[in-house]
Amino acid sequence: MTNDKLAILVGGGPAPGINSVIGAATIRACLSGVEVIGVQDGFRWLIEGDTSRFSALSIADTSRIHFRGGSHLGISRANPTKSPELLARCLDTLDRLGVGMLVTIGGDDTCFSAASLAKASKGRLRVVHVPKTIDNDLDLPQDVYTFGFQTARHIGVEIVKNLMVDAKTTSRWYFTVAMGRKAGHLALGIGKAAGATLTLVPEEFTARANNGSVRLRDVVDTLAGAIIKRLSHGRADGVAVLAEGLVEVVDTADIEGLEGVERDAHGHIRIAEVDFGNIVKAAVQRELAQLHIKSTIVSKNIGYELRCADPIPFDMEYTRDLGYCAARYAIEGGDQALISIQRGRFVPVPFDKIMDPQTGRMRVRMVDVESDRYKIARSYMLRLRAEDFKDRVELARLAQAANMKPSEFVERFGYLAEGDTRTSLAPMRAATPSHPPDA
Repeated sequence: MTNDKLAILVGGGPAPGINSVIGAATIRACLSGVEVIGVQDGFRWLIEGDTSRFSALSIADTSRIHFRGGSHLGISRANPTKSPELLARCLDTLDRLGVGMLVTIGGDDTCFSAASLAKASKGRLRVVHVPKTIDNDLDLPQDVYTFGFQTARHIGVEIVKNLMVDAKTTSRWYFTVAMGRKAGHLALGIGKAAGATLTLVPEEFTARANNGSVRLRDVVDTLAGAIIKRLSHGRADGVAVLAEGLVEVVDTADIEGLEGVERDAHGHIRIAEVDFGNIVKAAVQRELAQLHIKSTIVSKNIGYELRCADPIPFDMEYTRDLGYCAARYAIEGGDQALISIQRGRFVPVPFDKIMDPQTGRMRVRMVDVESDRYKIARSYMLRLRAEDFKDRVELARLAQAANMKPSEFVERFGYLAEGDTRTSLAPMRAATPSHPPDA
């Protein structure tokens, strides 16, 4: 049997646009006369050597699936890198199916598995990877989004918008936890676009901690300070968007039960099982109760509602481009590269250029808290700032809302504003265009 078929599989968690990649890659391959095989449920059946869980894909099968969320091929977090034997079994299964090219669709873990499989094949299998994550945290240039992020943000903004109306109507606060395993891109994207009262991402706390541990108190005080500031201006409502990645940076000693949380096949904490919103809610309510402040707080998680949404046009177009490029690159001899579109051009990124040599995993792109994009977001948030402690009238108003003396308020909350320059933008000057207009 000649190994001239192209296989497609999806690993990790769902993200809007998966079907667009599958459909575009299938169409491009079929038009080139290449037979396409759909691999069901990620690496699961490859690992088990089961060749019955695969199906031929055609243009007729896939030409309209790009409108829908979810995955036409299913999905799983099965990890073939746990042992050389599992990698060998995957390669043997693909070999028996006549597969010589593999397109993987997934995030960090799937890319690592793809790179490991390509390396183990010693040239027998050409592998290309299409990056997928609503977390937007793969180490690509800052203006290159991972597919699914824009749709997830769009749906998330609609949810937060409704919560903002409910909060004002009922005079309550919502603590809304948004997905993002390590980075806060999705939370910040949702919070900034919706105009949420404030958004907290792990990057702001790790930067402040100077490589030390982040204490839950820092998160709690930031939120309590925002509630107090809101009250001082006559409002008892607000919506705070919290990145779930805060769980991974807060000292485990501060979060009861975190050490016993189940981990997935790749060793990551199942963050969705940590009820971080309610943990923070309870801690903030305790803090407010000590100050004799009454506030109704509701915890709300948004994540699973976003992952299988129908993609918005941005992601439909973007992912069809990615699928086309993935199939064409593999068919034309490309191998061991991540597929990206940068400034309207196809750019293959070799696996060894995007992997962290220390961990062997893809580098994670964090929110740049020194960027103007983040500083603009911070300037619109309602939270305690350095100027609040310098303005005697404002300080008196805050202290009164907190049932404290001004000196007591400074002593309790003043540390939140120490050394924080992330609302200060550099003087704005017109950029010199790279291609000046014709005279």
